[in-house]
Amino acid sequence: MNEAVAWAVLIVGFAVPLAHVALSPRSGPVRPAPGARCPFGPRVGWLVIVLLAGPVGWLLYMLRRRRP
Repeated sequence: MNEAVAWAVLIVGFAVPLAHVALSPRSGPVRPAPGARCPFGPRVGWLVIVLLAGPVGWLLYMLRRRRP
């Protein structure tokens, strides 16, 4: 595999989905709801899922955000 192809896979497969989830207004708030037992908000949760699962996590995010 060429070095440029490896960088392209990393950028397109991980960095772009992370940026999309981080900047999307439909990702939810960064802070948790008042009275929530979890210390993280929905946006941070999605960022962790996309970071760990890569493109599969981003596809899960895309499928979930289409529901009302």
